[in-house]
Amino acid sequence: MDGGGATVHASRTAEEVFRDLRGRRAGMIKALTTDVEKFYKLCDPEKENLCLYGYPNETWEVTLPAEEVPPEIPEPALGINFARDGMNEKDWLALVAVHSDSWLLSVAFYFGARFGFDKEARKRLFNMINNLPTIFEVVTGVAKKQAKDKTPNSSSKINKPSSKVLSRAEARTKSKLSAPKDEEGSGNDDVEEEEDEHDNTLCGTCGTNDGKDEFWICCDNCEKWYHGKCVKITPARAEHIKQYKCPDCTNKRARV
Repeated sequence: MDGGGATVHASRTAEEVFRDLRGRRAGMIKALTTDVEKFYKLCDPEKENLCLYGYPNETWEVTLPAEEVPPEIPEPALGINFARDGMNEKDWLALVAVHSDSWLLSVAFYFGARFGFDKEARKRLFNMINNLPTIFEVVTGVAKKQAKDKTPNSSSKINKPSSKVLSRAEARTKSKLSAPKDEEGSGNDDVEEEEDEHDNTLCGTCGTNDGKDEFWICCDNCEKWYHGKCVKITPARAEHIKQYKCPDCTNKRARV
């Protein structure tokens, strides 16, 4: 298992163990977000017990568990591939994320015990880990929501969400922020019209406007809005999509 723990074996401080964990965490987040299609294919239920490994150099691997007993470091959850086809993809990824968080903690504190960390070193290590969003929070979009809740309202472009990836509530808020200030009467009318427009928007897949405060995404091609859950796009995955095409537009292109 290349890169499994060789880097941290020379480490003796909480900071070095934390850097090891942060690299492994980054690799696993890639597997569950930007590389999710590749990860999904590798987790074939027909194969033997598979594990998701994250390495200190921010890479990941789906492979069989280590053969040596006991293993060099704690092993991640076995058999993540067996549950793939029996669950909703979003729920399955969230489950893998939870087990990945547990594995990272076990590896970090394994090294803490191995290197003889005292109470203060263990506390320092935990606090550094606790300041990072969990993999589960990143994959499910909770981390993004928490960060947004902590950020003060601002009219600057940097703090505005993308117009193509919004919850319905955010879309209404954005309309209010964009209303002209020098034309009070017409500005209020425009806000009300846009708010009504968002209230009447129907999901291009299920045809309802339920879940106004849920995650929605807009197709860059046909400009229809979709529930994220209806097109199997999570907020974390949407962050890495430069131009989103809905299933209908994708299928039309494939037929042409």
